[in-house]
Amino acid sequence: MDLHLVRKGSGPPLVLLPGTSSDWRVFAPVIDRLASDRDVLVVDLPGFGGSPELAADVTPDPPALARAVVDFVSGLGIERPHVAGNSLGAAVALEIGALSEAATVCALAPIGFWTDREADFCVTSIVNQRDLAERVPEAVRRTLLGFTPTRTLMLNQVFARPWRIPPDQAVALSETAKPGLDRVMDAYRRYRFTAADRIDCPVTVAWGTRDWLLIPREGRRVRRVLPRARMVWLEGLGHVSMWDDPDRVADLLLETSS
Repeated sequence: MDLHLVRKGSGPPLVLLPGTSSDWRVFAPVIDRLASDRDVLVVDLPGFGGSPELAADVTPDPPALARAVVDFVSGLGIERPHVAGNSLGAAVALEIGALSEAATVCALAPIGFWTDREADFCVTSIVNQRDLAERVPEAVRRTLLGFTPTRTLMLNQVFARPWRIPPDQAVALSETAKPGLDRVMDAYRRYRFTAADRIDCPVTVAWGTRDWLLIPREGRRVRRVLPRARMVWLEGLGHVSMWDDPDRVADLLLETSS
């Protein structure tokens, strides 16, 4: 499968995986910071951004998405890169680690450490965002997101500092991508991360203390599920921490991929 790729920089390869309904732009604030020391490959997950969906007979859960990413990256001649992701992409990064296909893994607020109720809350939030984006014309969203108070109100579930996001970028980030969302949602809420005993590389899990999509108590389960992982709390940051504090997250990604 040919996935959409944004690639920049030189050095050890670092694969970045966006979250649900996101594309490569979710990592835009950190790409240049990383590219001076890493060969950065931002890969849109199947069904999102510029990447096609998985075949109709394949359930698009994190293990299946991980296999698709591994096959694509291997086709570029890259074996066992450093891998990092956010949200769904973080779970996919962990599953790549479980396939013994990663040198290191950094998971920023991964799904799969939740209860049924927390999974339902996350799915409902994402679907509501999609429905709102479809009902409200882009011109209206652009106007609303152009004002700092409304931008803050509309985006504060996933960004701790939405007022810092430029309006044009806020419009792009408020869009939900696209053909694969419903299929992924169907597989999404049933997913639990259970592959800890198969990971053979260093793992760091990072969680924003102001994440209102995957709430911090989900992060507190990481030590029980992944006892060998390093746990990092990102004080004051939200679910999409790359936009809240690009320098802090870039430093973390460089550190964990050393």
